[in-house]
Amino acid sequence: MGKCTRNCSVAGIAACSANVDLRDYLLALMQPLAPGDELESGLRFTSASTELGLRLTFLVDERDEVHVEVGPRELGLKYAARSERLSFAYRDGGADHVDQKLGFRVCQTVARHVGAREAEVLERLSVHTETTDTQSAARIREINSTRLLELAGLPTERFYTLSPYLGCLIGCRFCYAQSRLDPMRALLRLPQIPWGSYVDVRINAPELLERELRELPRHVIKFCPIVSDPYQAVEKRFELTRRCLQVIASAEDPPPTLIMTRSTLILRDLELLREVPHAWVGASIPTLDDEVRKHFEPRAASVPERLDMLRQFKQAGVQRCVVVQPMLPGDPIALANALAEVVDSVSIGVLRGEMGAKQDFADPRFSHARDEDWQRQKAFALRDALEDRGVNVWVSELPPAISDWKPATA
Repeated sequence: MGKCTRNCSVAGIAACSANVDLRDYLLALMQPLAPGDELESGLRFTSASTELGLRLTFLVDERDEVHVEVGPRELGLKYAARSERLSFAYRDGGADHVDQKLGFRVCQTVARHVGAREAEVLERLSVHTETTDTQSAARIREINSTRLLELAGLPTERFYTLSPYLGCLIGCRFCYAQSRLDPMRALLRLPQIPWGSYVDVRINAPELLERELRELPRHVIKFCPIVSDPYQAVEKRFELTRRCLQVIASAEDPPPTLIMTRSTLILRDLELLREVPHAWVGASIPTLDDEVRKHFEPRAASVPERLDMLRQFKQAGVQRCVVVQPMLPGDPIALANALAEVVDSVSIGVLRGEMGAKQDFADPRFSHARDEDWQRQKAFALRDALEDRGVNVWVSELPPAISDWKPATA
């Protein structure tokens, strides 16, 4: 594919087209195995994904699911095993930890297998990336993906993630998504620019979704807020989130759909979401203090705007939830009061690393919020206050009201 010569932009950010899907290269690293094959006795390769970074997933003894995260060695990432050019780390398929010996064994086995093919595959990737203008100043890239719906969650609570965009122009600096996307950008020879200044646009997302809804088993769909916000600024132009919702609304026996955002652009699609069966709208609200929000989330909608957005969806009869993560400074009792007025269920999580927000947390006004004990204490206080007000507090990936959904054809 030749260089992009178009002069397209969004909000003054240059854009170009690219067509390198790293999932194809992850699968190539595992050849001659394909998903479903055993790498060794009791270790079955199940999938390759780029939804939450470069990830290979394995099932151990048909019981324990282990995600192996892949990255280039030069980034100096934490690892359990390394080949000549790549590093491998493990993550449990849903819980907070995995047995260390098991994780190391899986990573070492994968590293040995991948090491035999990585030179050939990475050279092929290098040649491919050289045919695209990856070193330009483009911050918005239009890409064609080979897959959109990615299976996630525990084996007992499966759902699909759906991300029309990769990267997020809202760019909350504490967001841990940047650590997932940095290895991908490194392999694509894209510049390591600040989180919040780039986004990949999956321009064929609606067409892929229409096909996959026909071909794949049905599960709940979650518009994944981890690597992007579905209603960030580029959605005004590309309308991929809106078009994906239209595909879901028109599907036969559509699954429940949860869409999470920090943007009030979602109100544009209020009437459409009313037409989507089993639709849920969620907002991330880590504090009630909007001055704190301005410090940590300067490009996101204000706290009053997010609460008003949820209030409008409540009046429209659309199900709603809130995610509070991380805990940011503010009165947890006042936050519980505000949330109880607009939602019936809340998920609470603590800070998972400061990422690019070290300076934000270094501010003397907010430095106490980086402490693990403070995070836990505030989380417990909020949980207790919400439960006292009759709000359901959940800890899994999905609100309980939709996690038990089964398709009519099941």
